[in-house]
Amino acid sequence: MNKFLFLVAAMLLTSCADNNSEPKYGESSGLSTNCRAYVQAAIDEWRNGSSNTEDTMNALERNCGIHGHLWDYRP
Repeated sequence: MNKFLFLVAAMLLTSCADNNSEPKYGESSGLSTNCRAYVQAAIDEWRNGSSNTEDTMNALERNCGIHGHLWDYRP
């Protein structure tokens, strides 16, 4: 239990100055370049019916999961 609380506290402290504090998009492409922007785009697509739940969750895990590509993306 203590390890879990430490992990949560460490994640909260390190997230204060991270690249995901606000949504960011590529200048030329307009595509999301961090998790905050990507998650909102994925939710919007799911709500519009463009993507099903399974595809949306897989994409979120791939891009913003524990080993996601967008966590430390620096254009």
